[in-house]
Amino acid sequence: MFSCLLQTILISPSLGAATVNASYILAPSSRDIYPASLRTVNGSVSNASNLVLDHGHATFLGNSAVTLDFGKNVAGLVSFEVFSSTNSTEYIGFTFSESSLWISGEISDATTGTDAPLWFAVSEVGAYTAASEFSRGGFRYLSILHNTTGSVQLRDVSVHFTAMPHIGDSAMGDYSGYFHSVDEKLNRVWYAGAYTNQLCTIDPTRGNSIIRFTGGSTLPGTNMNIWYNNDTIANGTSALVDGGKRDRIIWPGDMAIAVPSIFVSTNDLISVRNSLDALFILQEETGALPYAGYPFSKLGLFSFTYHLYTLVGLYNYHLFTGNETYLSELWNPFKKALDFSLSYVDDSRLMNVTDTNDWGRFGMSGHNIEANAILYYTIGLGIQLADVMGDSSATSSWQQHAVAIKEAANTRLWDAAAGLYRDNETTTLHPQDGNVWAIISNITSNSSQIASISRKLSSRWTSVGPPAIELADTVSPFISGLELQAHYLAGQPERALELIRFMWADFMLDDPRMTNSTFIEAYATDGSLHYAAYTDDSRISHAHGWSSGPTSALSFHAAGLGLVSAQGKIWAMTPQPGDLETVEAGFETGLGLFSARFKVDGSGWQYIFQTPKGTSGSLSVERPECDGVLSLVSSDIGSENRTMIVEGYPLAEQPPVKERIVITELQGGDWDATLTCS
Repeated sequence: MFSCLLQTILISPSLGAATVNASYILAPSSRDIYPASLRTVNGSVSNASNLVLDHGHATFLGNSAVTLDFGKNVAGLVSFEVFSSTNSTEYIGFTFSESSLWISGEISDATTGTDAPLWFAVSEVGAYTAASEFSRGGFRYLSILHNTTGSVQLRDVSVHFTAMPHIGDSAMGDYSGYFHSVDEKLNRVWYAGAYTNQLCTIDPTRGNSIIRFTGGSTLPGTNMNIWYNNDTIANGTSALVDGGKRDRIIWPGDMAIAVPSIFVSTNDLISVRNSLDALFILQEETGALPYAGYPFSKLGLFSFTYHLYTLVGLYNYHLFTGNETYLSELWNPFKKALDFSLSYVDDSRLMNVTDTNDWGRFGMSGHNIEANAILYYTIGLGIQLADVMGDSSATSSWQQHAVAIKEAANTRLWDAAAGLYRDNETTTLHPQDGNVWAIISNITSNSSQIASISRKLSSRWTSVGPPAIELADTVSPFISGLELQAHYLAGQPERALELIRFMWADFMLDDPRMTNSTFIEAYATDGSLHYAAYTDDSRISHAHGWSSGPTSALSFHAAGLGLVSAQGKIWAMTPQPGDLETVEAGFETGLGLFSARFKVDGSGWQYIFQTPKGTSGSLSVERPECDGVLSLVSSDIGSENRTMIVEGYPLAEQPPVKERIVITELQGGDWDATLTCS
């Protein structure tokens, strides 16, 4: 039982931007970046180390090459200076690779197909820079090639960093959000996720043109694919795309993970808005939204799930910005799009999926649990936005659909024997994507289902991550990022943290085939860098925003910083530190700073949090195993302070989803919640 007493002790917790080790921030401090080390030398190259140390020139003689390592994934335009060249037919070429697997003197890893080197005719001394359409969106390794009989002397090889084009040259590392914990793996992962999304933020006139030119040139090696990043994919000065190297196109599914992680780190929401605009402008008269942005949209493909992800993106943009003017401009398109999805609900009371396109998975069709869970989730978001817009015209039918979809999903698709949802009525497959979305959307009917899904999914983990069995032998960081959320929502933070540590830190950062800085798009359950959705493994992106899920999960769930309404006018502090003895995070909205710090303290713990004045919210903490006193005090004059006597319970008696103590009607300000076990 709990009882409330007046607490008269006042404290003044000090919260603000944490002091973060600068080494965590991977964004460069200048747009002119230089190689970190020399990896290999092939053939006759004298003084090759000068290309790193910048102590002078290096001389390439005959068929020769060097590979330079930037130490992390970078993006931009290659520049260099020719000190001397022996004749008028000399060429210098460059190849690019994100992974050490694809370092080559003949090809670059694939954008549309295996790419030819970028060649320069260097008959004259002087400075050379790649044309803007040959900005390379992601590479850690840069190989310099010389394949003629003469010699060339080079120096000052560098890259002009082109990601985050709308941010000042020295401000790319000035994050508005932060994270820190006692666990160095988690710290590195959080900032790598932030940097991954920075590489995925590009000049919208430098999108992938999705064309392949072959042959027709006298330059060596050009009977292979020549890549061009010169298509305009959005208006404005920046846009959020799926990957730095490829596709460099706006994909709404990727935004479901990338946008929340951007919000808690860089808060670069103008790029998000530009990308949303580019999707909504392509809406058809039927209400259908594109599978992806231009130029991919020219293919005319439709995806039931990605159509809904665009609507989720608009909700998230409004949640993080509170921009009601923008919401009002897109409110009718939102309603039209949601009604389009609902038009596919048949007599089963579930949406019948008739197009197979999704995140790459196989078998998307029929009364699919993933698609229906996302639809159920989006209806809930639509009802919330309708309240903001003061528009009740559609919400009655939406609510009726939501009730019916939830009941039908549990009647038709829940497999009690397996403790998981089936993909549809015609299969025994229990997919990762549909089951994590079942928890996130709350389409489940009880807490036992949530506990079962979390437990069953974690029991399937391989040594490198959860299998997305709906796509053969794939580990999908996109769907696994959603799985992180599902474990937190199931009250299992230890599982979420374990997954981040061995999948994102140990494998996706520290495996020698990775970039040690950004997160890969997908790979296989045996740890090979193979993705079942592609025929060419060099096509896999190593900087993909849909893989940055831990960044938002650690801020929202581990540190407990939750927004309930736009900009956090209403908030919910729900810390789930798991096994972390210390964890802190913060971010900003237009209303001000939201920050929190959890620390195991003696026989209990302390949770200090700060929210802007004029806001209100709640605190939810896990019911402890001990009996004790929970005090909640504020330094703000006139704030109510509370003390609760809490009754703990032994670990053996804990329910499948752990109980929580919820304290409501808190006003914005500085708060200190302390549990002292008796």
